[in-house]
Amino acid sequence: MNKEPVSRELFDDVMVPNYAPGSIIPVRGEGSRIWDQEGREFIDLQGGIAVNCLGHSHPGLIGALQEQSEKIWHLSNVMTNEPALRLAKTLCDLTFAERVFFANSGGEANEAAFKLVRRYAWEHSGPEKHEIISFKGAFHGRTLFTVSVGGQPKYLEGFEPAPGGIHHADFNDLESVRKLISKEKTCAVVVEPIQGESGVVPGDLEFLKGLRQLCDDHDALLVFDEVQSGVGRTGHLYAYQMYGVVPDILTSAKGLGGGFPVAAMLTTANIAASLGVGTHGSTYGGNALACAVAQKVIDTVSQPEILKGVKVRSDHLRKGMMDLGERYGIFSEVRGAGLLLGCVLTEKWQGRAKEFLNAGLDEGVMVLIAGPNVIRLAPSLIIPDADIDEALERFEAAVKTLTA
Repeated sequence: MNKEPVSRELFDDVMVPNYAPGSIIPVRGEGSRIWDQEGREFIDLQGGIAVNCLGHSHPGLIGALQEQSEKIWHLSNVMTNEPALRLAKTLCDLTFAERVFFANSGGEANEAAFKLVRRYAWEHSGPEKHEIISFKGAFHGRTLFTVSVGGQPKYLEGFEPAPGGIHHADFNDLESVRKLISKEKTCAVVVEPIQGESGVVPGDLEFLKGLRQLCDDHDALLVFDEVQSGVGRTGHLYAYQMYGVVPDILTSAKGLGGGFPVAAMLTTANIAASLGVGTHGSTYGGNALACAVAQKVIDTVSQPEILKGVKVRSDHLRKGMMDLGERYGIFSEVRGAGLLLGCVLTEKWQGRAKEFLNAGLDEGVMVLIAGPNVIRLAPSLIIPDADIDEALERFEAAVKTLTA
């Protein structure tokens, strides 16, 4: 095994350049702290982009992985396995769902959902009813289908021609959906309850309720992409439960495995019937290792004290960032829900979010951005209060440097 030292420069020599990683290489994590190759410590408010919902090296997840690794890792989908069945049953028990399809990533879960809505409409109404309505600013993945349904043209540039029959309305604008929806042609409306990548923008309650009603009136399916907002991130197991608006299909990934690759598409028995044998698949979907870890994640995150704690931590972090923003004149608002927060830069600092991210790294705190104008925070759902306080102190030091 090659154990030669590696550096950030090696990335440029051996990796496809579709990513532009920072200069540090983390090598160890525990709880909400990370250490790099040089032993420098960072407080992690990134959470692997809302993935590491229980932090790093969580003993329960390590135990679940170790226990399953000594039994069986992988089976082809001509067989099922116990961890997958148990996890599917748990997800059905805790949500509206009656059926579950497992995949490996949010993009795969959304690909399955988008194929399903077209297949369902094709079976029940015919090929004319194939159009999908999504929203400007949306992000649903990087496959050709999901990037086409997503509402950010920059991610589709150079990959055309895109799949057809996709329209984009304005997020939080129900009238723009009314102008596009058709009983004869629309098979589904796809929405993130909280748009993540475009700035952590929560959906308005009346908007999401209105989408549910429009879908009902036009025999269309409502799909909630909860890849980022799910698995306790908002203080509810899934954000649809916070809003009280039940979709027909829900996609989940990121936090579902707490860092282990796993994703799920949840739906009803009637809709799921359209994906019969051979219509869709995933070699690693429902992998025994992934499902065993995800089971521990769901069992842990779904506990009332964990979900209640998310709201308490959210208030703590939100207040700290708002206070900091007011003192230095850098944030106009802090929006979002639970521990998915977006700190919106004031007009003076527009376009400089990446500078705050880099300054934070210099001071030992890891934050995210969501576009050029928003600092995004998605830490562990169980981050200690002391770590929040220290992260705020470190971020303030970064702000002082930038605003001096």
